[in-house]
Amino acid sequence: MSNETQSNLGSVVCLWRYPVKSMMGEELNATDVTEHGLLGDRAYALVDSADGKAATAKNPRKWPRLFDFRATCIALAPAAAPVPPVRITLPDGTTVTSDQGDRNQILSQALNREVTLRAAQRGAVNAEEYWPDMEGLDHRDTVTDFTLPEGTFFDVAMVHLLTTATLDRLRELYPQGRFEVRRFRPNIVVQLASGEKGFAENAWVGHTLAIGTAVRLNITGPCGRCVMTTLAQGDLARDPGILRTAAQHNHVNIGVYAAVLRGGTIRRGDSIRLE
Repeated sequence: MSNETQSNLGSVVCLWRYPVKSMMGEELNATDVTEHGLLGDRAYALVDSADGKAATAKNPRKWPRLFDFRATCIALAPAAAPVPPVRITLPDGTTVTSDQGDRNQILSQALNREVTLRAAQRGAVNAEEYWPDMEGLDHRDTVTDFTLPEGTFFDVAMVHLLTTATLDRLRELYPQGRFEVRRFRPNIVVQLASGEKGFAENAWVGHTLAIGTAVRLNITGPCGRCVMTTLAQGDLARDPGILRTAAQHNHVNIGVYAAVLRGGTIRRGDSIRLE
């Protein structure tokens, strides 16, 4: 890798936050980043009153409609303050807020399952994942339990990055598929200065990524994908070929996970550098 490439990989083309786990989120022009990721990201989850597990679209047989809900932060407090309130838009267009007294009844009725909207707190919560019957996956046609990182509603890591180079390569490999950012729910989407097409971020694992003037991320590993990427979202149709393509060509990985080494503010257009 040349010194020029090390000094400037590319730039941030979009930023996303998902205030409630497995609901649609919001695109941002700028955001603060703390040790817990983008401020307000996965701050809440719906918890099943029957078994205490977090609701996730990873198990669409149990939670078939989560992608029909959208969550946005109403106001962001300082990073040290309690979690921000959120507004949830239901499939029928009505809204409910996290500080509304009847929020759990409204959400339970909309999902036809008793749930509680909870902010992340101490302790670990479990969730479930359905594995489709597809070659290349660790399991096939079964549901497994997994534990979310202590005190969070993240699946694995606090930040998820994805390059447009990876999306372009996947489109070449499976032209009939719609490889759009929203299928993969990243926090940070990077456009490479080189214009290459390929799984570029695979080479970042184990390195430090600098974003803008302050933020430093440790790229911890590849992001293994699941059935969520194949589900319908708005005008995106269900498409098992999305996951099958990742399994055949990149070990089921799309994007990378990161831990926050140093927080700060990041903005769309910020430069990305590999240190």
